[in-house]
Amino acid sequence: MRSKLLVFVSVLILASMVLSACQPAAATPETIVQTVVVEGEVREVVVTATPAAAQPEAKQPVLRVNLGSWPDIIDPQKSSFVNEIAHLKLIYEGLTKLDGQLNTVPGAAEKWEYNEDATELTFTLRKGLKYSDGTILNAKRFEYSILRNIDPATAGEYAAITDNIAGAVAWREADVANLSEEELQALKDGVEVKALDLNGNPCTDYEQEDCLILKVGLDGDPATPEREPAPFMHTVLSLWVTYPAKEELIAEGGDIWWTSSKYHIGNGPFIVKTLEPFVRGYFVPNPNYWAGVPTYDIEFSYITDSAVAFEAYKNNEFDIVPLVAEDLAVVQQDPVLSKEAQIYPGSCTFAFYMNQDKPPFDEKPVREAFAYGTNREAWVTDILQGLGSPTLTWIPKGFPGYDPNETRYGFDLEKAKEAIAKSSYGSFENLPPIKLTFSGTARNRTRFEWLAAQWSQNLGVKVELDPVEPTAYTALTKNRETLPQVFYLGWCADYPDPQNWLSVYWMSTSEFARRYGFANAEMDALMKKGDTTLDPQERLTYYDQAQKLLVDTAAVIFMVNNVNSYLVKPWVKGIVFTPQDAGWPGDVDPLSITIDTSMIP
Repeated sequence: MRSKLLVFVSVLILASMVLSACQPAAATPETIVQTVVVEGEVREVVVTATPAAAQPEAKQPVLRVNLGSWPDIIDPQKSSFVNEIAHLKLIYEGLTKLDGQLNTVPGAAEKWEYNEDATELTFTLRKGLKYSDGTILNAKRFEYSILRNIDPATAGEYAAITDNIAGAVAWREADVANLSEEELQALKDGVEVKALDLNGNPCTDYEQEDCLILKVGLDGDPATPEREPAPFMHTVLSLWVTYPAKEELIAEGGDIWWTSSKYHIGNGPFIVKTLEPFVRGYFVPNPNYWAGVPTYDIEFSYITDSAVAFEAYKNNEFDIVPLVAEDLAVVQQDPVLSKEAQIYPGSCTFAFYMNQDKPPFDEKPVREAFAYGTNREAWVTDILQGLGSPTLTWIPKGFPGYDPNETRYGFDLEKAKEAIAKSSYGSFENLPPIKLTFSGTARNRTRFEWLAAQWSQNLGVKVELDPVEPTAYTALTKNRETLPQVFYLGWCADYPDPQNWLSVYWMSTSEFARRYGFANAEMDALMKKGDTTLDPQERLTYYDQAQKLLVDTAAVIFMVNNVNSYLVKPWVKGIVFTPQDAGWPGDVDPLSITIDTSMIP
């Protein structure tokens, strides 16, 4: 009997050792039957064992990006700044979009076609398009979004970019206060944006599944009685101003609808889950996105202090952060960080803007004197540590329309003195104090203290520094009434065409030109010729002349063309880099990105 007991006990011990080696002690026990051989006899032994615990689900990878300042607004038809657009591109998609080579390719529309003289553009939407909530997305939604951009009540930042749609200017510039509802409705009805079904009939509502055609009438120069072509409009309609936010959700949310994830039901690759102002934005994959489903979540943070963001990146709290000049030397000397630095050509021009509504910059000789008196090379070397290149013109190198022969207003203190002598002030000593307003981070203060010292030393002017909270600074520069005396801003390409650099920004009817008090009739005429000419080489000649006139006005002090510079963790794979990565690298094709979680410490 003793030998039988020993064999039985040994089987139980062996079974318990095997089970306990792979299970947690707290798991719920279960009864199993074990077959054993005891002194030549086959017997079944009942054993109480700990069951296998369920394997934990793998966590969804998260791409953590520091975007910088919190957006002033996240409304497709009202946004204009880089950080605002970065949010919208995740949530929504236009009729077309740009690919990794910045070519215009199909988006929500599977194809488009111009008529023979490029005065009509027809889009055909993909069948079965859905919003992130599973509801139908048809051409009627795009009709609404484009008309909302033009609507004078919207007063969008980019409203003028669709002015080449027939009837758009008349409605956008309507005197709302002095026109009746019937007159305004007639102007709206005159805008040639029509959603049609597959039989060519006007669509009736947002639920119509065969409402797949969007027909857009074009007029490249609305000021002329005859129709003019607008051969670039298929690219313009890739922009966020066309993104199909839902009419009923905008109405329900009111003026601040965009602050809630509840109302951001979009058709882009991601769904916004949370928006915590100044803290965090969190996005998850959209299962209904037509091109595929991303394999990761995205978390935006809004740390404006780049030194803090840099330390967080080194602690593996971020996967992507901008690489700024103050950290460049540290990165280059570090064997790990130097491999994570991504530095490549950008698409932005930065400049100091001089408010022509405020003396002394209402006088051209004063603006010329400051342009001559600003050392761009020293700014790039001392402040940017080489992360950029000095420029004396608007369109950057590598983009169509770049002018390599522009040399006016280079740093020259003698010419600065000659220019100020032609003004009513006579000399720099007679100028009032100059207020230099900037986004008030610690590092920005150092940068603008440097510039103030330069102007004080080189020109003998008194400069008052005016640091402003970053989001408030953005808002100040959007309104002519609050526009600072001198401030620093940039323009980054929406698409690679001089029309985007010149007509969109400097045409006297554009929101940007109006904001800065800029108008030049001769430039307007040249830009309109460029916009309406079909021959590619001929249209470049008109834009070239317009850009030369822009430089001649000394409206701004052109400073630098940027380079894109980011730190990217090695576990972030598949990023498609482009010159237009002004928000964060990879947003042109987020589906190409994967995160190798096995590499994360």
